[in-house]
Amino acid sequence: MAKIAPLSGFPEWLPAERIVEQQVLDTVRGVFELHGFAGIETRAVEPLEQMLRKGEIDKEVYVLRRLHAEGDEPDAGLGLHFDLTVPFARYVLQNAGHLEFPFRRYQIQKVWRGERPQEGRFREFTQADIDIVDRDALAFHHEVEVALVMAEVFRALPCPPAVILVNNRKLAEGFFLGAGAADAAAALRAIDKLDKIGAAKVAALLESDAGLSAEGAQKCLALASIRSADVSFVEQVRALGVEHPLLDEGLEELAAVIAAAQARMPGAVVADLKIARGLDYYTGTVYETQLVGYESVGSVCSGGRYDALASDGKATYPGVGISLGVSRLVSVLLGKGLVRASRSVPTAVLVAVSSDEGRTASEDVAAALRARGISTEVAPAAAKFGKQIRHADRRGIPFVWFVADDGTHSVKDIRSGEQLDADPASWAPPADDLRPTVTLVAGPVSAGTDSEESTS
Repeated sequence: MAKIAPLSGFPEWLPAERIVEQQVLDTVRGVFELHGFAGIETRAVEPLEQMLRKGEIDKEVYVLRRLHAEGDEPDAGLGLHFDLTVPFARYVLQNAGHLEFPFRRYQIQKVWRGERPQEGRFREFTQADIDIVDRDALAFHHEVEVALVMAEVFRALPCPPAVILVNNRKLAEGFFLGAGAADAAAALRAIDKLDKIGAAKVAALLESDAGLSAEGAQKCLALASIRSADVSFVEQVRALGVEHPLLDEGLEELAAVIAAAQARMPGAVVADLKIARGLDYYTGTVYETQLVGYESVGSVCSGGRYDALASDGKATYPGVGISLGVSRLVSVLLGKGLVRASRSVPTAVLVAVSSDEGRTASEDVAAALRARGISTEVAPAAAKFGKQIRHADRRGIPFVWFVADDGTHSVKDIRSGEQLDADPASWAPPADDLRPTVTLVAGPVSAGTDSEESTS
C-alpha cells in the first residue's frame, strides 16, 4: 500500500500532543466561565453574502456544495465560517428575544480558511472566542475587560509570557484622514501588511491605494512605529502634527484602555499603533497578541470592538470580542519544544492480569478505581509481569496494580520501583499523577529567531 501523505493545513495531533491541546482548551474554558461567559456553539456554515461583506476574506472562504449538486439547490450560497464573530452576530440577531443583555458568550469551535498552509497557519483550526454584546450601546469598560480576561488565560497556560497589543481604529483612521488619505480603509489595509512586506512597500501602497502624499505616507509609518506600555503614546502622536476629530476620539479611548489595564494588570496590555486588523467590521479598540521571545510567530490572539456588525434595522447590537487561535498556539508550543505532556494517555493505573481465569478479579479492581475517578486500564493479555510492566511504561502509565493469588493487592510505581500494599477501595495516586500534566520545559528564545509569518 502506498504511503499516506498528510493533508497540508489540516492538523492532526498525536495522543501526547492532543493532551497538550486539551489542557489548553480546559484552561481557556475554565477562565472564561470564571468570568461569567456562557458557552454556545453555532452552525458551521453561513450565507456567503453575509461573510463576504466583512473585509478582505472572499478568496479564503470554502464554499459548501454537494458533489452532484445542481446550481439552484438549497445549499447554494453557503460557505464554511472563517471566524466565529460573524456567526455570533447572526446568532444574536436570531435569538435576541431570548438573550439577556449585555450577553457574555464564549465559543470554542473549528473554523476554515483557504489560505496557503505554512507553519502555524492552517486551513482548518480551532478558535476560542469571548464576546460581550449589548443592545444599542455597549459600555466602554468592556473593551478593557475582554483584554484582561485573555491576559489571565495566558498567565494560566503553560506558555511563554504574552503581551496584548492594542490600537484604536478611530485613532488610526482619524490620523490617516488628517494626514491626507483619500481612502482610510485602504491605508488601514496597507499598514496591516507592514510586518509582511516592509515599510518601503507599505509606503508605496499608502500613496497608490490610499491617495497619500509621500510626506503623509511617512507620517503614517511614523505612527505605526509608536509603541508604549503607558499613555505617553498620546504625546508621541501629537508630536507628528496631524489633527482630526476622529483622531482625538481614538486617542482618548485608547488612553483609557491602557490606563485601566495598567492599573489592573501592569505590563499585560501595550499600545502598539501599527495594529490595524484587516476585517472591516472593527470600529474601535483592536487587539493582537505576541508571545515574548517568539514575536516573529505573529499574533496568536486578536479581536476588537464592532458597532454595526449585528443590526436588524430596529436595534443595533454593538460588541467587543477577542479570539485565541488555539491551533496556532498549540503548534508553536509543540513545534518549538516548549511543553511536554507527562504521558500520552489519561490512564494512571494498569491492572495486571495473572491468568485468563484471573481477569475478572483484575476487572473488579479497575471498576473500583474508576468509581473513584481514577483512570484505569486492564492489561490486554495475561503475559509475564515484566512484559505487562513494559507495556505500561511504553504508554506512560505510572502505576501497575497486582492481584495476588491469595486476594491481596499491591501497586507499583514503575518509575521508582517502589511497590506497596494497597486497597482498591481507598488507594489513590498522588495528585500530580491522577491526570496527565503539561509543563513548560523551555524559556523564550531571543526575538526574531524563527521565520513564521503573522496571522490575521
